[in-house]
Amino acid sequence: MIKTGRMPERTFFPKGSVPVPGRHVTDHQMRLYMKFRKIDGALVAAAKASISASTAYRLEHDRQLRSHKEQTRTRRRPDPLAAFFDAEVVPMLKAAPELRVIAIFEEMKRRHVDLAEGVRRTLERRIRSWRALHGANQEVIFRQVHEPGRMGLSDFTDLAELGVTIAGSPLDHRLYHFRLAYSGFEHAHVILGGESFVALAEGLQNALWAAGGAPREHRSDSLSAAFRNLAKDAREDLTRRYDALCADYGMEPTRNNRGVAHENGAIEGPHGHLKNAVRDALLLRGTDDFADLIAYRRFIDEIVSRQNARHTKRIEAERPTLQALPGQRSPDYEETIVTVTSSGGFLLKKVFYTVPSRLIGHRLRARLYDDRRDLFIGGTPLMTLTRGRSTTSGKHGHVVDYRHVIHALRRKPMALLNLVYRDQLFPRHAYRLTFEWLLEKIGEKPACQLMVELLALAHDRGCEAELATILEVGLAADELPDMAILRERFAPDPATLPDSSVLLTPLADYEALLGGETGEVS
Repeated sequence: MIKTGRMPERTFFPKGSVPVPGRHVTDHQMRLYMKFRKIDGALVAAAKASISASTAYRLEHDRQLRSHKEQTRTRRRPDPLAAFFDAEVVPMLKAAPELRVIAIFEEMKRRHVDLAEGVRRTLERRIRSWRALHGANQEVIFRQVHEPGRMGLSDFTDLAELGVTIAGSPLDHRLYHFRLAYSGFEHAHVILGGESFVALAEGLQNALWAAGGAPREHRSDSLSAAFRNLAKDAREDLTRRYDALCADYGMEPTRNNRGVAHENGAIEGPHGHLKNAVRDALLLRGTDDFADLIAYRRFIDEIVSRQNARHTKRIEAERPTLQALPGQRSPDYEETIVTVTSSGGFLLKKVFYTVPSRLIGHRLRARLYDDRRDLFIGGTPLMTLTRGRSTTSGKHGHVVDYRHVIHALRRKPMALLNLVYRDQLFPRHAYRLTFEWLLEKIGEKPACQLMVELLALAHDRGCEAELATILEVGLAADELPDMAILRERFAPDPATLPDSSVLLTPLADYEALLGGETGEVS
């Protein structure tokens, strides 16, 4: 038996008209509902008006428009700030607009002991609203359109927080960071000293030669940061040198206003990205220790290269717009004259450097780089020394090579006992520990004599690293070094080797072999 009858009404919603919970029904929706309700059921009319079924049933009993019955919402509880906000908080905000909310809240708690902790959030909202209506105008950031080949930016960033070590020793360093504003090309150079002209000149030129050209404008705040504590004459001299460097590459030097970092925003922001990339790479590497500085610099170069690879197309598009580089690099060093004293070295920027004693009394020309000192006598290169740093307490630093003074210590071994740079004299940690142990075990004079013999052995036989290992084993076993055994182990003694001389055949003998012909060979 087939039953017939009217199918029950089903609720349907047109596409894009599903009612949203939590939203108030508008006057327009109510008028639509009442219009469709004349010909349709409540559920169908509700669907056409985009309201829910429960709202439709409620409107069946109350068809008054929302706008006709809407009333202003009043407070449901007393205002906890009414007693003091206008009288005490507002004067504070007017007198010190930068005052933090937490400071105001703490002050109000001191003045009103019965003030509840839960009022802090209410105070924050009230102050935020007051500042929006009555506060001072804020700094506006104007976004810029960068042209290809126009601007390059330089800045320094500190990486001490990453905890990088070189052969176990902490590396206090910064990164010089260069970036082309248009393409995003980056270059980074590890800086061991502070923000100086030498560091800027070396890093900037490395970046320009890596980019293959120079932009028309170079912006930096490093000069004001590095030179603001110098005397006026020195500051003007360094500024002239910086202007000359930019002129060599055809760049216009510009600087952002001091303390306004967003004017250098095209590189300030990438600072954080570069730091995060280095931090992530160190975590993936599994260790933050490097064998030497060269290995760490290669590590940084690899990270920067990966970041540049993401902007290859823009970099290749900008390169043709860069200015051509000069024929050679500009000097990226400072030059000064030093005199080697009777102490076997010279003092430069509060650091004492030792040199071979044959140079005592000579005046040397020193070129100061960020990580080294190149020495010349006249125009002849002598040697390169690692750059030293003075201590934070202001005491002089020391860069000492025991090979420079070992011959003098052989004649005066007791000079080792109270030597100013004694700790820096020892080439490895094991030598210093051995000397301290010898002082404790055999006394001052025998300890100095034996230690000088050990250093002389390391120098003469070229066994510095192997001897350090033997000394470590001896310290662990609490045994004195035996010089006879050590000399036999690292034999032969260079002094006992015979001198060999090579006799050169006179050129006349070769002419005789050719039959006496001295003319040109056709």
